[in-house]
This record gives sequence, structure tokens and C-alpha cells, in this order.
Amino acid sequence: MSLFSLKIIASDKVFYDGECEILIVPAFNGELAIMAHHQNMVVAINVGEIRFRTENSAEWNKAVVGIGFVHVANNCATMLVDTVERPEDIDAVRAQQALERAQEQLRQKQSIQEYHVSKASLARAMHRLKNSSVHDIN
Repeated sequence: MSLFSLKIIASDKVFYDGECEILIVPAFNGELAIMAHHQNMVVAINVGEIRFRTENSAEWNKAVVGIGFVHVANNCATMLVDTVERPEDIDAVRAQQALERAQEQLRQKQSIQEYHVSKASLARAMHRLKNSSVHDIN
């Protein structure tokens, strides 16, 4: 299968830098699959799960990402996101606490900007919990 170069960069680290067969990202209008020789584009990334498969691997690599974008050009994909975590690195207790904080913030009167920040926090906490080893979301 054809490969392309993939680099996933978070605000604090380079998460992955290597060859890839396929990358699936949570775009704002649904999931988007990127393969070798994909058309050039820039796509906004929503909070959610990414999946990618490396050369000669039947296993999917998974991670939970925050908002960002992916740039595809010349058989290279560069993803810039604010956060990225492997499911095994997610602290389910902290994620549950963040979910409860976001739910409480949404119950309170807020400005439009605060409301959108609270909604983003809620979405991130839900995706972190969903992809952690504990799957009990309230």
C-alpha cells in the first residue's frame, strides 16, 4: 500500500512523525480519511478521536485530539492540534471531574464566549472519558 508522511504536533510535543497508510480525523462535518496522494487541502479538526495505521500494521493507532487543523500537500500531512493523548494515558478520574465542571458551568448564566468555552470543555471531557479505560459517561 502507498504511504505518506504524517506529523502530528500538539501545543507541547510532537506526538507522531513518520510514515502512514491512512489517517482518519474528526472534521467538523464528519470523519475524513486521508491516504497517500490525497488532494491538497487544509481541514479544521474538531475534538474527537483520530485513527491512523502505519506501514505493515494491522493495528490502528488511536488518540484523542482537541481542536486544530490538518494540512495535506505533496503526499505529506501535518496535523496541528491543541491537545493529543493516547487512550492509555488518559486519567479517567480527572476526565470525570472535568466533565462535571463543564456541566456545572453550562448550568450557570454565562456570556456567549463563556458558553462556547464550556461546550468545548464538555466535548473534550466526554471524548477523553469515552476513550479511556473507564467508559461510564453520565
